Amino acid sequence: MAELLKTEPPRIAEHAKSPESRGTLRVAAPFVVGTLIVLLPAPEGLSVNAWRYFGLFAAVVVGIIAEPIPAAAVGLTGVVLAAVLGLVHAEVGEATDWALSGFGNDTVWLIFAAYMLALGYAKTGLGKRIALGLIRTLGKRTLGLGYAIALADLFLAPFMPSSTARSGGTIYPIISNIPGLFGSKPHEESRRKIGSYLMYTALATTTVTSCIFLTGHASNLLALSLIAETTNVTITWTDWITGFAPVGIILFPLVPLLLYKIYPPEIRESPDAARWAREELQKMGPMAGRERTMLVLAMAALGLWIGGGEHIEAALAAILIILLMVILRVVSWDDILRNTSAWNMLIWFATMVTLARGLAEVKFVEWVGQSIGPMLSNLSTSAAIVVLVGAFYYMHYLFASTSAHTSALIPVFVGVAALIPGVSPMTGALLLAYPLGLIGILTPYGIGPSPIYYGGGYIPGRDFWIYGFILGLIFFVVYMAIIIPWLTFLNF
Repeated sequence: MAELLKTEPPRIAEHAKSPESRGTLRVAAPFVVGTLIVLLPAPEGLSVNAWRYFGLFAAVVVGIIAEPIPAAAVGLTGVVLAAVLGLVHAEVGEATDWALSGFGNDTVWLIFAAYMLALGYAKTGLGKRIALGLIRTLGKRTLGLGYAIALADLFLAPFMPSSTARSGGTIYPIISNIPGLFGSKPHEESRRKIGSYLMYTALATTTVTSCIFLTGHASNLLALSLIAETTNVTITWTDWITGFAPVGIILFPLVPLLLYKIYPPEIRESPDAARWAREELQKMGPMAGRERTMLVLAMAALGLWIGGGEHIEAALAAILIILLMVILRVVSWDDILRNTSAWNMLIWFATMVTLARGLAEVKFVEWVGQSIGPMLSNLSTSAAIVVLVGAFYYMHYLFASTSAHTSALIPVFVGVAALIPGVSPMTGALLLAYPLGLIGILTPYGIGPSPIYYGGGYIPGRDFWIYGFILGLIFFVVYMAIIIPWLTFLNF
C-alpha cells in the first residue's frame, strides 16, 4: 500500500499551443459568441431585449467553459451587466433586486452548507474514519467502491427529496476523504488516480436515483403539483416507480461500470488496501469526543432532511447544524470564514440561478416552447414524442437548477404534449417529469450537487462538459428507447 500511495501518475503531454495563445482564446471566446448572437436579428416572436439577454447568457456559459477568469467571477459579471443594461428590468430598483435574488435561493445555501459539513467531517477525522471503513470492506477494487457509493445513494433516495442534501450534504463529505488516502489530490494530475472516478460516479448516480423514486428529488414533487394544476392528472407514488422501473433497473447498475470504462481510474485494484485501512483504523483508535459530536450532528441533519420537512426547510436545517458545529467547537468561526471554496461556490451558483431565471422573465423560454408546437404537426407519434422530450431535456443547458427548469417548462411542454395524437395526459406528463433528475448530468450547474462536486477539484470543468454531454446522451437514448413502449404497455 505504501508503494501505491507513492506512485506518480503519468505526465500529460503538453498542448501544442502556447499558454499565451490558449489564454487569448479563452478571453475572446465569450465575447465572440455573445457579439455574434446580438448582431443577428431577433427571431420572430421574440423581443430584441430578450434576444440580447440570450446573447449575454450564451457568453456567460462559454465563459464558464473557457474560464478566462474563475467561473464565479464570470457569472457575477453577467448578472451585473444584465442589471446595468436593463436587459431584464429597466427600473433600477427592480434590476438590483433581480441581480441579488439568487442569493436568497434555498438550494444555493444548501450547497454552501454541504461544504461546511464536509469541513466538519475533515476537521474531526470522522470522514477519514468512515472512508477507511469503506476501503476496508470494499477497497480491493475501485469498481467496488463505485458501487458502494451508488448503493448508499439508492438507499437514501426514497427518504430524502433533496438530492443536494443527499449527495452533496451526506455522501460527498464522506467520500471526499477517500482519494487522499490513495495519493489522489484535487486540482492536480493525481486526481485521476481514483478521485475523479469516485466523485463523478457519485454525481451521476444521484441523477439516476433522483428519477427512480417520486420522493428522490424535490423537482419531481414540484412537477406533479404543476401537472395537477394544468391537466388535472394525478400521479401516485406507485404510478411513478412502476413507470420508471425498467429505465432505473438498466441505468443504475450501468453508471459505475460505464464510468469505469469511459472515465477510468488509474488505480483499479489495490490488494493491500483492506489490510492497510484496517491498520490505519487501529492507529486512529476509538472515536474522540469531537468525532462523536460530529456524528450526532450529522445524524441530526439526516433526520431533519428526512422527516423534518413539515417544520423546517432543508437549507435552514443545514445552517442550524453548522451553527451547532461552531457552538460545540467542532469547527471554529474562522474555519467557516476561511473556507474559500464554499464562498466561491455560493457566489457562482447564486449568479447562475439569477441568470437562468432571467431567461424565463424575458419570455425567452416561453418563446422556445411555443416554437416547438408547429414542428410536431407533421411527425409520427413516436417521432413527435422524441422531439418534444429531447427539446425539454436539452433546454436544461439554459437552467441552473432543475426546480427552475420545472417551473418554467413543465406547464408549457405538458400543454404541447396534449396536442400529440395518441398521447394520453398521464403519458405526456410522465414522459416529461421522469427525466428531471437525468438532465442534471449535463452541466456543472445542472442539479444541486453538481457545484459541490465541481468545486471539489477532482472533476475539471472540461471533463464536466464533455462527459456530461456523453452521459446525458446515453441517458436520453436509453430513456427514450425504453419508456415509450413501456408506458404504452402499461396503458397509462
